[in-house]
Amino acid sequence: MLFKKLLSSIGIGAATVDTKLAKAQYVQGETVEGIVDIRGGSIEQHIDEIYLALVTTYLREIDDKKHEEKAVLARYKVSGSLTIGPNETKTIPFQFALPYDVPVTLGSSRVWLQTGLDIKMALDPQDRDHLAIEPHPLVAAFLEAARQLGFRLHHVQCEQAPRYWQRRLPFVQEFEFKPASGPFKGCLDELEAIFFLSENSVEVLLEIDRKARGLSGLFAEALDMDETFVRFTYGTGDIPALPQLLADAIQKYS
Repeated sequence: MLFKKLLSSIGIGAATVDTKLAKAQYVQGETVEGIVDIRGGSIEQHIDEIYLALVTTYLREIDDKKHEEKAVLARYKVSGSLTIGPNETKTIPFQFALPYDVPVTLGSSRVWLQTGLDIKMALDPQDRDHLAIEPHPLVAAFLEAARQLGFRLHHVQCEQAPRYWQRRLPFVQEFEFKPASGPFKGCLDELEAIFFLSENSVEVLLEIDRKARGLSGLFAEALDMDETFVRFTYGTGDIPALPQLLADAIQKYS
């Protein structure tokens, strides 16, 4: 029995966990529902806690090199202490609301749920389930407005943010657009957007990268003086006018 307990404590013949989601695709802020299935190993085990961690990755610059870091967006307690017998199965339902700042899974951005059993003196069994995160309707409206103005979504990436941009998390998700057609083709090199989303509104930080013109333009570009930051906020009622609002903001600073 002692030998079995030792094997169980190092993860051999121990309890296993499997999280099953009602669906794999969600919108920012949406409620996630599912169940956690636990199957006992070869010996009775006491579990202190069952938890779900919502995890993503972002790029952090260290000594001029970019490194991928993990970030826990939220942690959810599914169950308190319980005992699982040999080969016993338990099913525990759960639900939680995704945070509004969960990254959209476009480009290189990935989001997953990591399930763990907190067992004293044991390697925690873990289970990883990837989620597809769609933009919130307010963010989707901006992407559509940009498309109508001739911008093409070129790149999406989570990167470490300067302190003055940071909110709850150490990073922001950047959406980079290129003018492929329309009134801003030839005027801008690119347009970058960062969204600070809440339930009923979104604050947008725009970085407008003007196209260099002549020697003075090239000089400004070399010193990053060609970039202008613009902030504006909009809500659901502003969506019909959003293409014009975006066009006016870009026109003013380009």
